[in-house]
Amino acid sequence: MAAELKVNKVNGAKEELIYSILELAISKVDRETKPKQLKDELPLGRLAKAVENNTVDIMWAGSSADYDNRLLAIRIPLLKGLLGHRVFIIKPENQPKFDSVKTLEDLAKLKAGLNSRWGSTRVLKNAGLDVVESTSYENLFHMLDSGRFDFYPRAVHEPWAELQDRPELNLAIEKNILIIYPYAMHFYVKKNNKPLKDFIEKGLEIAIADGSFDELFFNNPMIKKAIEDTGFQRRTIIRIPNPFLHPDTPLQRKELWLDVEKL
Repeated sequence: MAAELKVNKVNGAKEELIYSILELAISKVDRETKPKQLKDELPLGRLAKAVENNTVDIMWAGSSADYDNRLLAIRIPLLKGLLGHRVFIIKPENQPKFDSVKTLEDLAKLKAGLNSRWGSTRVLKNAGLDVVESTSYENLFHMLDSGRFDFYPRAVHEPWAELQDRPELNLAIEKNILIIYPYAMHFYVKKNNKPLKDFIEKGLEIAIADGSFDELFFNNPMIKKAIEDTGFQRRTIIRIPNPFLHPDTPLQRKELWLDVEKL
């Protein structure tokens, strides 16, 4: 294997965790090989092209038909499906609207706000939720603040910092509900680079089998804070199907996915 494997520049706690998972997987197979970050961060839209052109060796992203067609996926969910665990940002005076929500049918009476480009948007729409769409992540906070919709679903590691960054908005975290749907983030390599795919996959499987993957994941500060802040056990869980998952997604391997009953 090459001495260096080129990856995108890492920016943020989630990216740092995935990068550390990659380092762990590589170390399980070949301690001489190291990932090397680009000097400048590539936007996600250009990243797949960079992998196709050999500018980048490995990228990570949420599973999508586009990437699955263009690239070769390593079908292990890097964040144990965390991105499919969602709590809501709401206006605090609207908490009573959510206190009586116990089922998907109850939730469908309220309006969600989501980015039209996100994979989660079609999952929630397919489940029958009423979704107001925007192409701007930032605008959704202001649209919620102005009452254009009732809740903004966010992955459990995201909303507390997002509200801290926007103290001028009259927003809060909804207290009682957690929606869960299967959602996987994967490593991707060039379509014809099966040796690299097998190399990374072997390292991940070793780390999963020896417990070091879970040790790294659950001891990560972002994950520990998300589990503590969310309070999984006190929330009403509403499960939503995801018919858009790739058929090779290993849903049957329970050890690869977050089990909220054990948190």
